[in-house]
Amino acid sequence: MHPCQTCQASSCPATLSRRRFLTGAAAAAATVAGRMGLFDFASSLSATEPNPPGQPVINVVFIRPEQAPIVSWPGGNCDVPAQQALFTRTLADAAKLLDVRLEVRHKPLSQAGEVGEYLQQLKQAPPDGLLVCAMELVLWEPVNQIIQHRGDLPLLVYSNVTGFTQQLQTGRDAPRVYVGATQEVGWLATGLRLLSAIPRLKQTRVLFVAGNDTRDQVIEGLGTTFHWIPKARFAQAFKQVGPTKEVRAIADFYIRNARKIVEPKAPDVLEAAKNYVVCRRLMELENCQGIAIDCLGWQNPVCLAFSKLRDQGIVAVCEQDTNATIGMLLTHLLAGRPCFQQDPSPNTVNNTLIGAHCTSPLRLEGFDQPYRAPYLLRDYHTRTGVSPQVLWPPGQPVTILQANLKPLSVMLGTGRVVANVAQPPSGCCRTAVEIELDGVADTRDVKGFHQHFVLGNLARPFKAYGRLAGIPVTPIC
Repeated sequence: MHPCQTCQASSCPATLSRRRFLTGAAAAAATVAGRMGLFDFASSLSATEPNPPGQPVINVVFIRPEQAPIVSWPGGNCDVPAQQALFTRTLADAAKLLDVRLEVRHKPLSQAGEVGEYLQQLKQAPPDGLLVCAMELVLWEPVNQIIQHRGDLPLLVYSNVTGFTQQLQTGRDAPRVYVGATQEVGWLATGLRLLSAIPRLKQTRVLFVAGNDTRDQVIEGLGTTFHWIPKARFAQAFKQVGPTKEVRAIADFYIRNARKIVEPKAPDVLEAAKNYVVCRRLMELENCQGIAIDCLGWQNPVCLAFSKLRDQGIVAVCEQDTNATIGMLLTHLLAGRPCFQQDPSPNTVNNTLIGAHCTSPLRLEGFDQPYRAPYLLRDYHTRTGVSPQVLWPPGQPVTILQANLKPLSVMLGTGRVVANVAQPPSGCCRTAVEIELDGVADTRDVKGFHQHFVLGNLARPFKAYGRLAGIPVTPIC
């Protein structure tokens, strides 16, 4: 299936995830996947959620007169109350999937006094975000009033063909405001997803297994917590994991479904499966929803475990890269798709970019989609352990993304998959994907390192999120 066929709104490949949203890259994905039969093995570990974060609160208000005028937009050819009911149902369905609490004001606002009273209520009980449905051409001044006096609350204004070019200048330059003007009612689900990502980030804790200290680091501008524990904790936990039924089931799945097993032996795969159990247990013990490890050069690498974790919607970041952690978390939250963290290597002959690393997810079209990329089981840099060599689908659209913490920003590029790099004769990390980028004169100009490849074109939702969150989103080249 083409990735864009998984959405209702053409602008966003992640618009319609037909199950509960993956909160803060939490392992809620595993629970739902188990219920839907998405995994070919039974594992009690896959049916547990390591400490899912809380429920974001999003307020919804409608701007329109109670009696719709005949001569206006949407005008007498539209049942405006029925339209509001449709918007409400769409948001309610999305909120259930995203695990968001909606506070809907069903009585529409139209008078300045009513708007002022509502703004006072917002100040007394501020939500995590506000969604305004602008439903009448002649009533954009109340929208302006909300934009100007809401404080720093993230605000999404939805307009379903009720604004001309003049009206849609509203909020264009206002901080933390995005105007979503589209006839696609289903885009409301995308808007709710974007708004809810902001509080999700504040609620999320990612476990960093590196160094010798235990400490917390709260990321300025996002609120995400990086929780550091000594690297030695992983080896200690690994000693406590035996070849249990769950471990054998994981190993058996990857052996049975591999297109080919090249270097590893069955005992190697069993040891690799134990890493998954260790990651889950450490996250549970430390109240975290994702994990990053100082893993470079391990004899028994976590590559297979990280592939599985990413398929389940759990952030799993190589080489304790803090920038890559935020990029992966954002992609999980905004797109419902896993990332491929990679080392960039420009191909100057083809003017393409090869991204290579020793772990890649399989569920490239989305955590809840049936597609699973083909893969080979290979060894790691140390010529030991197991690394999946995942084959990405040539011709499909792809996004390249780099998040930066200092200063806080996101860089984006788009393109398409060209090929998978064969090994041998090339010598690089096991999964090596060659992409052609749009509008890039020389791929040596692509910025960043450990950027993420994500299947599908995610430029529009990321730019919209950047407006809401107050984070610059710029071209990667």
